[in-house]
Amino acid sequence: MKPILTITGSDSTAGSGVQADIKTISELGGYAMSAITSITVQTTLGIQQFYDVPATIVAGQIDAVMNDFEPEVVKIGLIRREDTLEVVVKALQKYHPHHVILDTVVLSSRGDTLISHEMMEAISLRLLPLCTLVIHKNDGSMHGLSNRYASAVSVFLSRGLSAEEAESKAKAYISTQVMRASDLQGRSSELYNELLDAIAEHHHEASDVHFYADLLNVSSRYLAQVTRRISGKSPKAIIDDFLIHEIELQLKSTDNTVQEVAYHFGFSSQAHFTKFFKKLKGISPTEYRKLKYDNYETRQTKT
Repeated sequence: MKPILTITGSDSTAGSGVQADIKTISELGGYAMSAITSITVQTTLGIQQFYDVPATIVAGQIDAVMNDFEPEVVKIGLIRREDTLEVVVKALQKYHPHHVILDTVVLSSRGDTLISHEMMEAISLRLLPLCTLVIHKNDGSMHGLSNRYASAVSVFLSRGLSAEEAESKAKAYISTQVMRASDLQGRSSELYNELLDAIAEHHHEASDVHFYADLLNVSSRYLAQVTRRISGKSPKAIIDDFLIHEIELQLKSTDNTVQEVAYHFGFSSQAHFTKFFKKLKGISPTEYRKLKYDNYETRQTKT
Protein backbone atom coordinates (compact mmCIF):
# COMPACT_ATOMS: atom_id res chain seq x y z
CA MET A 1 0.00 0.00 0.00
CA LYS A 2 1.41 3.36 -1.05
CA PRO A 3 1.05 6.05 1.61
CA ILE A 4 -0.63 9.41 1.05
CA LEU A 5 1.17 12.57 2.08
CA THR A 6 -0.98 15.41 3.41
CA ILE A 7 0.62 18.85 3.60
CA THR A 8 -1.60 21.08 5.71
CA GLY A 9 -2.29 22.68 9.07
CA SER A 10 -3.24 21.20 12.41
CA ASP A 11 -6.71 21.61 13.95
CA SER A 12 -7.00 21.48 17.75
CA THR A 13 -10.54 20.10 17.53
CA ALA A 14 -9.60 17.43 14.93
CA GLY A 15 -12.59 18.51 12.85
CA SER A 16 -10.38 19.51 9.94
CA GLY A 17 -6.70 19.79 9.06
CA VAL A 18 -4.16 17.02 9.38
CA GLN A 19 -6.12 15.22 12.11
CA ALA A 20 -9.19 14.91 9.88
CA ASP A 21 -7.01 13.85 6.94
CA ILE A 22 -5.44 11.03 8.94
CA LYS A 23 -8.84 9.92 10.26
CA THR A 24 -10.51 9.91 6.84
CA ILE A 25 -7.63 8.23 5.03
CA SER A 26 -7.38 5.58 7.75
CA GLU A 27 -11.14 4.93 7.75
CA LEU A 28 -10.96 4.23 4.02
CA GLY A 29 -8.06 1.83 4.41
CA GLY A 30 -5.30 4.19 3.34
CA TYR A 31 -2.07 5.08 5.10
CA ALA A 32 -1.58 8.75 5.92
CA MET A 33 1.68 10.63 6.41
CA SER A 34 1.97 14.34 7.09
CA ALA A 35 3.93 17.55 6.78
CA ILE A 36 2.40 20.17 9.05
CA THR A 37 2.48 23.77 7.80
CA SER A 38 0.68 25.59 10.59
CA ILE A 39 -0.54 24.91 14.12
CA THR A 40 -3.83 26.48 15.15
CA VAL A 41 -5.25 27.28 18.53
CA GLN A 42 -8.96 26.78 18.04
CA THR A 43 -12.20 25.56 19.49
CA THR A 44 -15.52 24.69 17.89
CA LEU A 45 -16.26 28.43 18.07
CA GLY A 46 -13.35 29.50 15.89
CA ILE A 47 -9.61 30.04 15.57
CA GLN A 48 -7.81 32.12 18.19
CA GLN A 49 -4.21 31.90 17.00
CA PHE A 50 -1.90 30.57 14.28
CA TYR A 51 1.68 29.41 14.55
CA ASP A 52 3.12 28.95 11.07
CA VAL A 53 5.81 26.28 11.04
CA PRO A 54 9.11 27.59 9.57
CA ALA A 55 9.46 26.76 5.89
CA THR A 56 12.70 24.85 6.46
CA ILE A 57 10.90 22.49 8.86
CA VAL A 58 8.07 21.99 6.37
CA ALA A 59 10.64 21.18 3.68
CA GLY A 60 12.36 18.73 6.02
CA GLN A 61 9.09 16.92 6.74
CA ILE A 62 8.29 16.59 3.04
CA ASP A 63 11.80 15.37 2.15
CA ALA A 64 11.77 12.81 4.95
CA VAL A 65 8.51 11.24 3.76
CA MET A 66 9.34 11.45 0.06
CA ASN A 67 12.81 9.94 0.45
CA ASP A 68 11.66 7.11 2.69
CA PHE A 69 8.26 6.16 1.22
CA GLU A 70 7.77 7.83 -2.20
CA PRO A 71 4.03 8.52 -1.84
CA GLU A 72 2.33 8.78 -5.22
CA VAL A 73 -0.55 10.96 -3.97
CA VAL A 74 -0.04 14.29 -2.22
CA LYS A 75 -2.93 16.27 -0.74
CA ILE A 76 -2.30 19.96 -0.03
CA GLY A 77 -4.41 22.07 2.30
CA LEU A 78 -3.42 25.08 4.38
CA ILE A 79 -0.41 27.11 3.22
CA ARG A 80 -0.23 30.57 4.78
CA ARG A 81 3.31 31.77 3.95
CA GLU A 82 5.04 32.42 0.66
CA ASP A 83 8.28 30.74 1.75
CA THR A 84 6.26 27.65 2.68
CA LEU A 85 4.57 27.75 -0.71
CA GLU A 86 8.01 27.95 -2.32
CA VAL A 87 9.30 24.79 -0.62
CA VAL A 88 6.11 22.89 -1.45
CA VAL A 89 6.35 23.87 -5.12
CA LYS A 90 10.02 22.87 -5.28
CA ALA A 91 9.26 19.52 -3.64
CA LEU A 92 6.51 18.73 -6.15
CA GLN A 93 8.81 19.65 -9.01
CA LYS A 94 11.55 17.47 -7.56
CA TYR A 95 9.61 14.33 -6.60
CA HIS A 96 6.87 14.32 -9.27
CA PRO A 97 4.05 12.51 -7.39
CA HIS A 98 1.42 10.98 -9.69
CA HIS A 99 -1.43 12.96 -8.17
CA VAL A 100 -1.51 16.31 -6.38
CA ILE A 101 -4.86 17.21 -4.79
CA LEU A 102 -5.37 20.85 -3.80
CA ASP A 103 -8.05 21.70 -1.25
CA THR A 104 -8.23 25.50 -1.40
CA VAL A 105 -10.39 26.47 1.57
CA VAL A 106 -9.96 30.19 2.26
CA LEU A 107 -12.44 30.46 5.13
CA SER A 108 -13.14 28.12 8.00
CA SER A 109 -16.67 26.89 8.65
CA ARG A 110 -16.92 29.60 11.35
CA GLY A 111 -15.90 32.36 8.94
CA ASP A 112 -12.30 32.74 10.08
CA THR A 113 -9.96 33.93 7.32
CA LEU A 114 -7.27 31.31 6.89
CA ILE A 115 -5.10 32.89 4.19
CA SER A 116 -4.74 36.34 2.67
CA HIS A 117 -5.96 37.33 -0.78
CA GLU A 118 -2.35 37.80 -1.88
CA MET A 119 -1.49 34.30 -0.71
CA MET A 120 -4.46 32.88 -2.58
CA GLU A 121 -3.23 34.55 -5.76
CA ALA A 122 0.27 33.15 -5.23
CA ILE A 123 -1.14 29.64 -4.79
CA SER A 124 -3.16 29.97 -7.96
CA LEU A 125 -0.11 31.16 -9.89
CA ARG A 126 2.57 28.82 -8.50
CA LEU A 127 0.84 25.72 -7.17
CA LEU A 128 -2.28 25.29 -9.28
CA PRO A 129 -0.40 24.35 -12.50
CA LEU A 130 1.23 21.42 -10.65
CA CYS A 131 -2.05 19.94 -9.41
CA THR A 132 -4.00 17.11 -11.02
CA LEU A 133 -7.22 17.91 -9.18
CA VAL A 134 -8.57 20.97 -7.37
CA ILE A 135 -11.22 20.84 -4.76
CA HIS A 136 -12.85 24.14 -3.86
CA LYS A 137 -15.95 23.62 -1.76
CA ASN A 138 -17.29 25.95 0.92
CA ASP A 139 -19.99 23.86 2.54
CA GLY A 140 -20.51 25.17 6.06
CA SER A 141 -22.97 22.42 6.98
CA MET A 142 -20.21 20.42 8.63
CA HIS A 143 -16.81 21.51 9.85
CA GLY A 144 -14.03 20.14 7.61
CA LEU A 145 -16.41 18.62 5.03
CA SER A 146 -14.37 19.81 2.04
CA ASN A 147 -11.20 18.66 3.77
CA ARG A 148 -12.53 15.13 4.25
CA TYR A 149 -13.85 14.98 0.71
CA ALA A 150 -10.40 15.81 -0.67
CA SER A 151 -8.83 13.17 1.60
CA ALA A 152 -11.30 10.57 0.35
CA VAL A 153 -10.50 11.45 -3.26
CA SER A 154 -6.82 11.00 -2.46
CA VAL A 155 -7.40 7.49 -1.13
CA PHE A 156 -9.34 6.35 -4.18
CA LEU A 157 -6.76 7.85 -6.54
CA SER A 158 -4.04 5.95 -4.68
CA ARG A 159 -5.86 2.73 -5.59
CA GLY A 160 -5.55 3.48 -9.28
CA LEU A 161 -9.05 4.79 -9.90
CA SER A 162 -9.64 7.55 -12.43
CA ALA A 163 -10.34 11.06 -11.20
CA GLU A 164 -14.02 10.67 -12.10
CA GLU A 165 -14.34 7.38 -10.24
CA ALA A 166 -12.43 8.70 -7.24
CA GLU A 167 -14.68 11.76 -6.97
CA SER A 168 -17.81 9.63 -7.27
CA LYS A 169 -16.74 7.29 -4.47
CA ALA A 170 -15.62 10.24 -2.33
CA LYS A 171 -19.04 11.88 -2.69
CA ALA A 172 -20.72 8.66 -1.58
CA TYR A 173 -18.42 8.48 1.44
CA ILE A 174 -19.08 12.09 2.42
CA SER A 175 -22.84 11.53 2.11
CA THR A 176 -22.61 8.86 4.79
CA GLN A 177 -20.66 11.27 7.00
CA VAL A 178 -23.38 13.91 6.68
CA MET A 179 -26.08 11.36 7.46
CA ARG A 180 -24.23 10.39 10.62
CA ALA A 181 -24.22 14.08 11.67
CA SER A 182 -20.79 13.53 13.10
CA ASP A 183 -19.73 17.16 13.25
CA LEU A 184 -18.30 18.24 16.61
CA GLN A 185 -20.43 20.87 18.30
CA GLY A 186 -18.72 21.50 21.61
CA ARG A 187 -20.52 22.39 24.84
CA SER A 188 -21.39 26.02 24.25
CA SER A 189 -25.08 25.89 25.19
CA GLU A 190 -24.41 23.78 28.26
CA LEU A 191 -21.64 26.09 29.39
CA TYR A 192 -23.77 29.20 28.82
CA ASN A 193 -26.53 27.78 31.03
CA GLU A 194 -23.98 26.82 33.67
CA LEU A 195 -22.73 30.41 33.65
CA LEU A 196 -26.24 31.78 34.24
CA ASP A 197 -26.75 29.36 37.13
CA ALA A 198 -23.39 30.32 38.61
CA ILE A 199 -24.18 34.04 38.40
CA ALA A 200 -27.53 33.48 40.10
CA GLU A 201 -25.77 31.64 42.91
CA HIS A 202 -22.68 33.82 43.37
CA HIS A 203 -23.64 37.34 42.29
CA HIS A 204 -23.66 38.49 45.94
CA GLU A 205 -19.97 37.69 46.27
CA ALA A 206 -18.41 37.99 42.81
CA SER A 207 -18.79 40.03 39.65
CA ASP A 208 -15.38 39.28 38.12
CA VAL A 209 -15.29 37.29 34.88
CA HIS A 210 -12.19 35.38 35.96
CA PHE A 211 -14.05 34.11 39.02
CA TYR A 212 -16.76 32.53 36.87
CA ALA A 213 -14.29 31.22 34.28
CA ASP A 214 -12.30 29.50 37.02
CA LEU A 215 -15.49 28.18 38.58
CA LEU A 216 -16.53 26.64 35.25
CA ASN A 217 -12.97 25.44 34.54
CA VAL A 218 -12.59 27.30 31.23
CA SER A 219 -10.52 30.25 30.09
CA SER A 220 -12.02 33.74 30.19
CA ARG A 221 -11.38 34.00 26.47
CA TYR A 222 -13.36 30.87 25.66
CA LEU A 223 -16.17 31.94 27.98
CA ALA A 224 -16.37 35.26 26.11
CA GLN A 225 -16.58 33.43 22.78
CA VAL A 226 -19.46 31.33 24.08
CA THR A 227 -21.50 34.23 25.46
CA ARG A 228 -20.99 36.38 22.35
CA ARG A 229 -21.94 33.48 20.08
CA ILE A 230 -25.15 32.76 21.98
CA SER A 231 -26.30 36.12 23.36
CA GLY A 232 -24.18 38.73 21.60
CA LYS A 233 -22.97 39.94 25.02
CA SER A 234 -19.69 39.69 26.88
CA PRO A 235 -19.61 37.70 30.16
CA LYS A 236 -19.14 40.97 32.06
CA ALA A 237 -22.26 42.45 30.48
CA ILE A 238 -24.28 39.38 31.43
CA ILE A 239 -23.02 39.50 35.01
CA ASP A 240 -23.72 43.23 35.31
CA ASP A 241 -27.20 42.90 33.77
CA PHE A 242 -28.15 40.23 36.28
CA LEU A 243 -26.64 42.17 39.17
CA ILE A 244 -28.32 45.46 38.30
CA HIS A 245 -31.68 43.69 37.99
CA GLU A 246 -31.32 42.21 41.49
CA ILE A 247 -30.20 45.57 42.88
CA GLU A 248 -33.24 47.30 41.39
CA LEU A 249 -35.50 44.75 43.05
CA GLN A 250 -33.83 45.43 46.39
CA LEU A 251 -34.14 49.19 46.02
CA LYS A 252 -37.82 48.93 45.06
CA SER A 253 -38.99 46.25 47.46
CA THR A 254 -37.07 46.82 50.72
CA ASP A 255 -36.45 49.62 53.20
CA ASN A 256 -32.74 48.83 53.41
CA THR A 257 -30.49 51.85 53.14
CA VAL A 258 -28.38 52.31 50.04
CA GLN A 259 -25.34 51.39 52.10
CA GLU A 260 -26.99 48.18 53.29
CA VAL A 261 -27.91 47.26 49.72
CA ALA A 262 -24.33 47.96 48.65
CA TYR A 263 -22.88 45.64 51.28
CA HIS A 264 -25.53 43.01 50.55
CA PHE A 265 -24.24 42.75 46.98
CA GLY A 266 -20.61 42.61 47.97
CA PHE A 267 -19.54 46.19 47.17
CA SER A 268 -16.64 47.48 49.23
CA SER A 269 -18.28 50.87 49.82
CA GLN A 270 -21.38 52.87 49.11
CA ALA A 271 -19.36 55.11 46.81
CA HIS A 272 -18.26 52.13 44.72
CA PHE A 273 -21.83 50.85 44.60
CA THR A 274 -23.17 54.25 43.55
CA LYS A 275 -20.56 54.54 40.79
CA PHE A 276 -21.47 51.10 39.43
CA PHE A 277 -25.20 51.79 39.55
CA LYS A 278 -24.91 55.20 37.93
CA LYS A 279 -22.75 53.81 35.13
CA LEU A 280 -25.43 51.30 34.16
CA LYS A 281 -28.60 53.25 34.94
CA GLY A 282 -27.56 56.87 34.46
CA ILE A 283 -28.72 57.94 37.91
CA SER A 284 -27.63 57.24 41.48
CA PRO A 285 -29.35 54.55 43.63
CA THR A 286 -30.85 57.28 45.81
CA GLU A 287 -32.27 59.11 42.77
CA TYR A 288 -33.56 55.82 41.35
CA ARG A 289 -35.35 54.95 44.58
CA LYS A 290 -36.85 58.45 44.84
CA LEU A 291 -37.98 58.31 41.21
CA LYS A 292 -39.71 54.99 41.77
CA TYR A 293 -41.32 56.29 44.97
CA ASP A 294 -42.55 59.49 43.25
CA ASN A 295 -44.02 57.43 40.39
CA TYR A 296 -45.77 55.19 42.88
CA GLU A 297 -47.19 58.18 44.76
CA THR A 298 -48.42 59.69 41.49
CA ARG A 299 -50.24 56.47 40.56
CA GLN A 300 -51.79 56.24 44.02
CA THR A 301 -52.99 59.84 43.80
CA LYS A 302 -54.59 59.22 40.41
CA THR A 303 -56.28 56.14 41.78
